[in-house]
Amino acid sequence: MDLKSKIILISGPTASGKSKFAVKLAKKIKGEIINADSMQVYNDFCILTSRPNAKDTTYIKHHLYGFHSVKKKFSTGQWLNIVINKINQQWSAGKTPIIVGGTGLYFKALIDGLAKIPAIPKNISSTVRTMHKKIGQKNFYEKLIKFDPKVKKFISQSDSQRSIRAYEVKKFTNK
Repeated sequence: MDLKSKIILISGPTASGKSKFAVKLAKKIKGEIINADSMQVYNDFCILTSRPNAKDTTYIKHHLYGFHSVKKKFSTGQWLNIVINKINQQWSAGKTPIIVGGTGLYFKALIDGLAKIPAIPKNISSTVRTMHKKIGQKNFYEKLIKFDPKVKKFISQSDSQRSIRAYEVKKFTNK
């Protein structure tokens, strides 16, 4: 089987053996592993996540593990841009990219892409996040639904991250 222009996706719940399986597979097919776990991108969380050990990373190259500070914002869009670049690099080197992790949104973004949303100016983001912190998720969600009633179909009342993002986008783009 020619794997030079293929990608292998391995997803599943925490502690299901994804990483060990990926290492074994990578050895057999001349692959390299790319992280698709939103917590493992952060360099500060190596103990809290099941990050590959030094032995595994010695034999098989691993990408996007522990490269970002938890103190800085990191989005699925940023991950996707980096991953696309890594995939192309691996293909150019004759390697098979093996995407491994448990963050479903990362896999969805890789397979389906993301909606084109412009960068939100810091002043708008700051204002919206301050408002959320001040009034709480329940009141914020009610305000969001009044601002954009269509959001109710797509965002749960308890999803603060998506609620904040939707409000920021609506405020900046009016869409």
